[in-house]
Amino acid sequence: MSTVAMWWDPSQIEATVTRQFVCSHLLPEEIKRLDLPLGFGDGLTDGTYWEWIDEKAKRIFLILVDLGVPDQIFGLIDDSWDDNDLPIPLDQIERLALTLTRDDKIERRFYSRQFHYLLRFIEKGDHVIYDDPEVVPLNVDRRPGLSLNSVVDRVELPNRPGEVFSRRRIPIGTGPGTLTEEEFLYEIGKAKNIENNHLASYYGSYFYRGSIYALFTLPSDFNLKSLLVTVPNSVKSLAKQDRRRMLMNWIHCLVDTLCYLHSRGLSHGNIKPSTVLFNSENHIFYTDISRLSTEAIANTSDRSTFDKESYDYAAPEQWYRPSTSHSGLHRRSTLIASSTSTSTSSDNSVFSINRGGTESVSPASMLHSPTPSLNPQAVDIFSLGCVILELLGLLMKRQTRSFASHRAAKHKSAGRGGAVLDSSFHKNIGQVESWMAGLAKDASKKDDQVFKGVAPMLQLVARMLSVVPHERPTAQEVEQCTYRILTENCQISEPHCVHQYGGWDFGFGNLNISRGGGEGFNIATRRHSGSARPSSRLTSYRPLSSSSVQERDMAGGSGSQSPQNARMNKVRTWQAHIYAGNTLSYPHTNSV
Repeated sequence: MSTVAMWWDPSQIEATVTRQFVCSHLLPEEIKRLDLPLGFGDGLTDGTYWEWIDEKAKRIFLILVDLGVPDQIFGLIDDSWDDNDLPIPLDQIERLALTLTRDDKIERRFYSRQFHYLLRFIEKGDHVIYDDPEVVPLNVDRRPGLSLNSVVDRVELPNRPGEVFSRRRIPIGTGPGTLTEEEFLYEIGKAKNIENNHLASYYGSYFYRGSIYALFTLPSDFNLKSLLVTVPNSVKSLAKQDRRRMLMNWIHCLVDTLCYLHSRGLSHGNIKPSTVLFNSENHIFYTDISRLSTEAIANTSDRSTFDKESYDYAAPEQWYRPSTSHSGLHRRSTLIASSTSTSTSSDNSVFSINRGGTESVSPASMLHSPTPSLNPQAVDIFSLGCVILELLGLLMKRQTRSFASHRAAKHKSAGRGGAVLDSSFHKNIGQVESWMAGLAKDASKKDDQVFKGVAPMLQLVARMLSVVPHERPTAQEVEQCTYRILTENCQISEPHCVHQYGGWDFGFGNLNISRGGGEGFNIATRRHSGSARPSSRLTSYRPLSSSSVQERDMAGGSGSQSPQNARMNKVRTWQAHIYAGNTLSYPHTNSV
């Protein structure tokens, strides 16, 4: 931090105000007085002035030192003042008789300085309400070159040394772009139970001088959207092999974190390149899922604004009702069949994304036939599939701009002028398939072992991008496949973020991942009682490796409820939004 203040917590006060410290601020005759009996009590007490300071008045002595009148401690003790009397109201400080004649300036300084020794630190999960004269114990990072604004900045807490937090100013009110105080308290009540090493998580909050601030873990330096355009030095400086492995590990970290959310009956609801963040240490994470993000609050102020990025990475059912001609039972055989397509090298370059039926649907009718109730976790899977595809393109040194142009190529026609072309994933499935085929072909020409995982990962992405929501794999299935690809195809022995989240049962039992022919893999389901997986040979359970980070088991989570019911019933208000008219609008997709 650029400037770091001295924060006087109780331990600092105890360690500082020693007898030697007190004597260093007194004259010789005043030092002798320290061991004299107290001047009040008519001999009924055998305490000394030093004992009073040591036991009851260390804060007061520090204030007097700041004011340059440490000798006044004796008079204050004679009048029985001690630290328990702090804070002293401004209109009562005259009673301290700090100077021979009343000095308003000294009294105001005493009033102000006392709060530096009465600090209330922000602990994890706390919402602290500070009075106007109090001091909020935090350091704001104001180093040159940081992107600071009046809404978000970086802070450090003296009670959490070595940690950096993102501080957000939350607009409180009843108008557009604001939250009521009740809504804010409701949001932090939910957010405090969600914590993951790859998810910006709520730490604490406070109210000060008319504003409310929320502190979140993992302040970001970059996001995937910017990375796809310009590679920062933190990534560019890595050796080629390390950079390739990091990108594949990033995919597993993102998938594992989605498992964490889905296992608790939650969803992210806003996955796109700008909400996938990382810092200068190349630690990747999602934005938080609360309504306390700057984007979430901004979107409540103007819902008519079209967010093209959100539209491009949205699942198709967020914009139209896809065909549901396939039953849920058919999903298992679809997963197995699609997996076997990776069994030979020739099949690895062919990708088929399930479109959900053969009936013809016009774009206009699709856009104006909304799905009134969505499965938010299936939406997450589609959007994450799009993000993974972008990361694989980055691995293969493909430009995201070229990918967007390729997706929109079928919409180009003469006489359209400067109209914005539809480059979304869900409206350009065929173009996405051909792009994936190009990536697989390029990867097959590479010698590095990491590239051996590109084609299998693309096959997994093809299933994640199914137009039919219930045909997409669950987050658990995606994680297990990703782990298998990283360890067996890419030969990454210890992928990042290897966890087993309890309470899994989304209706497909435990997965049996068995090796197919060639470089492919098959996915089948195997029933097993309980949440634990019985054998690493039959499932993808792994013991935690040295590179794994164990997330804390947060109290008050949704583990007691049925994850399957929560998964199907956790529908946000925006998901029932009915689009009307010809103006495209995109409702905000943060979880509630």
